[in-house]
Amino acid sequence: MAANRFAPGTFTPDARPSGVTAMLRAQTGIELKLLLRNGEQLLLTMFIPITLLIGLSLLPIGDLGTSRVDKVVPAVMMVAVMSTAFTGQAIAVGFDRRYGALKRLGATALPTWGIIAGKSAAVVIVVAFQSVLLGSIGLALGWRPGPLGLAMGAVIIALGTVTFAAMGLLLGGTLKAEIVLALANILWFVMVGVGSVVFITGDIPWLLHVGSRLIPSGALAHALDAALSSSIDMLSIVVLVTWGAVTGILASKMFRFT
Repeated sequence: MAANRFAPGTFTPDARPSGVTAMLRAQTGIELKLLLRNGEQLLLTMFIPITLLIGLSLLPIGDLGTSRVDKVVPAVMMVAVMSTAFTGQAIAVGFDRRYGALKRLGATALPTWGIIAGKSAAVVIVVAFQSVLLGSIGLALGWRPGPLGLAMGAVIIALGTVTFAAMGLLLGGTLKAEIVLALANILWFVMVGVGSVVFITGDIPWLLHVGSRLIPSGALAHALDAALSSSIDMLSIVVLVTWGAVTGILASKMFRFT
């Protein structure tokens, strides 16, 4: 009988999960592909913000001051972040739960926090791409922020992404998919309207001004407008942190996989 050419144990099954880094990389890649393949998601994350940025910067709509693009860019950035991190993620999570995708993922070696981290990482990547794309278009339209303003704006965008992602996970992880779909879109329109208060250059009622800053979209728009001008809007930052912390805690306690 011929001698065995392979060492003992060469073909012994060694079933064990991949490393954490490999699992996160794979999950993030899957979530990113699903996000970018969805036509509705692309409409929310790319086409609507780009159309708003170009249209509001070039068309004589409303009184936006002497430099229209300086007012339009932070507001459109707010829309982009909210569309991706909140509306898109809430709907995706809601339907993942409905079709049992999250339940099946929960049966794999990927831990619960890994599933959430993968979704969040995909959102961060898309938001980063949105920011670069919208910023480039803004530069082409005459937007000229300083280096400090860009750095501060990046921090505010990151904070806004975390806040809206927590809100999206709370909404998508607790309600039925059909309710999530309707409510996420309704809230999108409401928060876009609230955030558009940053456009107004004239006098507005005090209650409207303060109220808009207590809503996440308004707080993000105001904080971005200030950051891109190299200043800090502490009230808006506190509002974003508070919304993010509260909804994040609620999501961690109430999130359901089925």
